[in-house]
Amino acid sequence: MSTFAIRPYHPTDLTALYRICLGTGDAGQGAEHLYHDPDLLGHYYAAPYAVLEPDLSFVLTRNGAPCGYVLAARDTAAFGKRCERAWFPPLRARYPLPVAEDASPDAQMIRSIHRGHRQENDFPDFPAHLHIDILPEGQGTGWGRQLIETLTNRLRTVGAPGVYLGVGGRNTRAIGFYEHVGFQRIQEEPWGLILGMTL
Repeated sequence: MSTFAIRPYHPTDLTALYRICLGTGDAGQGAEHLYHDPDLLGHYYAAPYAVLEPDLSFVLTRNGAPCGYVLAARDTAAFGKRCERAWFPPLRARYPLPVAEDASPDAQMIRSIHRGHRQENDFPDFPAHLHIDILPEGQGTGWGRQLIETLTNRLRTVGAPGVYLGVGGRNTRAIGFYEHVGFQRIQEEPWGLILGMTL
């Protein structure tokens, strides 16, 4: 029988966050087959949050082993600027921009690393944003909702009035989940949806 639990992020979880990010990186399914460098997704979507805002990072465990997480930035614009100072410079030195003709998933993620994170607040009612990923072994268990509740309770305590997230349009299961736990559609994008929750 599996025992699930949620606990605050610890620096020793960082490798697991990279693994979970890759293991859910293809519309919620494993993306291991898409990337030559297995760390690229985590460099952008997981690690900077845990390293720079660890108090807004929570890990879902199954029998003590991490199988999911929820990560957030309390102020999207400030987080983007902080990443420019403290996170992306060494990664850009490690990963030069690929040639324009390279359309591989690796090249696309390297371009994202060079673009950086959003440095403006396009959604003033929702200054915080989050990422949540759960491996298949933890999906459909009800713990996704509890991860969201754990984070949103924490965001309230630090004074964030709202939080948003982005989800790919083909990830219909995730869209349904987010709407079920209280997110509302605030903007459509060519790649999917942005959903927000007032706190």
